[in-house]
Amino acid sequence: MTKTLHLENDIAQVPLLAEWVEMLGEELMLPMPAVFQLNLALEEAVVNVMNYAYPDESGMPVELEAKTDESSDTICFVLSDEGIAFDPTQQDDPDITLSAEERNIGGLGIFLVQQMMQSVAYERSGGKNILTMIYKVER
Repeated sequence: MTKTLHLENDIAQVPLLAEWVEMLGEELMLPMPAVFQLNLALEEAVVNVMNYAYPDESGMPVELEAKTDESSDTICFVLSDEGIAFDPTQQDDPDITLSAEERNIGGLGIFLVQQMMQSVAYERSGGKNILTMIYKVER
C-alpha cells in the first residue's frame, strides 16, 4: 500500500497532515499510541520543511508518502521538497541535560523524529530533499 499527501509550505495545512495520519492509522489498524507518535514525529518533520525549505516563497510543494505491505509492521515515510538543500540528520543532537534556558534554540524536532523512528536517512536527489523515515509498529 502506498498513500501520498500533497501539501504546500503553509502551516495552515498542518491539520490536513493530522487527518491523513489518522486515516492511515485506521486503514492499517494501528494502536492509538502509534498514531499519536506518528502524528507528532511527522508534524515535526513537515513543519520544519514548511518553515525552512522555502524561506521566501509560498505555495511550494511538500510531499509525504507512506509505504507498507500487509506482511510487515514497518512503515516507510518519504518526505520530499524542492527547497534549499538541508540534511537534518547531520545536525548535532541537542544537550537535553541542560535546562530550557541554557539550551540553544532548535534541534529538538529532528532529535524527536530520530527517537520515534527506527531509522532516519537523508539524500539530495534530482533537486529534492528526501527524508526517509522508517517506523516500526509496536502492537
